[in-house]
Amino acid sequence: MSEYETIARRYIDSWNEQDPDKRRALIDELYTADATYTDPLADAAGTAAIDGVVGGAQQQFAGLRFGLGPVDGHHDLARFTWELGVPGAEPLVVGFDVIVLDEGRIARVHGFLDKVPG
Repeated sequence: MSEYETIARRYIDSWNEQDPDKRRALIDELYTADATYTDPLADAAGTAAIDGVVGGAQQQFAGLRFGLGPVDGHHDLARFTWELGVPGAEPLVVGFDVIVLDEGRIARVHGFLDKVPG
């Protein structure tokens, strides 16, 4: 598994981690302290704010899980698709994220939503 795939997998794991303390520890380890997360619905700066976005998504979509699609990367950039839904069923949400790395940690996330509920 490439460095990009490993980081993308850990990123998805953070979105799926239901224990708030474990999720926060994973986010603190995965992101730089001044990391930013931006998608069409959220704009967060710092690990506490990013943890708040993840926790909010978990509450909004309780019982659903994130899955990782293909990962590609070069230099300090990685891109990957993801989906949210019930495992084995048609995903409710599909997205595409681009992450910027700083010494192996996520410094920025630029998220896009390709499929959202109507």
